[in-house]
Amino acid sequence: MAVQGSSDILIDELYETTQQLRNFVEARLRTGGASVARLRTMRMLARAEQPLRMRDLSEMTGVAARTTTSIVDTLERDGLVERVRHPHDRRAFLLRLTDEGLRCHREAEEVDRLALAEATAGLDDEDRERMRALLARIRSATS
Repeated sequence: MAVQGSSDILIDELYETTQQLRNFVEARLRTGGASVARLRTMRMLARAEQPLRMRDLSEMTGVAARTTTSIVDTLERDGLVERVRHPHDRRAFLLRLTDEGLRCHREAEEVDRLALAEATAGLDDEDRERMRALLARIRSATS
């Protein structure tokens, strides 16, 4: 049973499930030196068609600029991200994954995929569709 942090036990259980799922995936990613935050950052850089500004990366990941900078600094230190000069603004830098960053991203995505498959293995296709529909209704009501 979820610890009540709101006036609705359903919301508490949804929050607790989300946190438990994140911890589950985080533990598996950690064995390869990754984390959910690092994966999300690498994912956005890998999916981008061109190098990104720090501000854009922060907005895309939904993470505060200071936190994004810290994550990028660590990824850069590890040789996974590089800063390149902006072609039109000599004061600005853009971010992109290095070849090693692309390799690490692929590996982390596979770990993530396997962990999520394990976590949701007890759900059949009908369960998954029903859950997605219910979550969509909540998102619709709160948008």
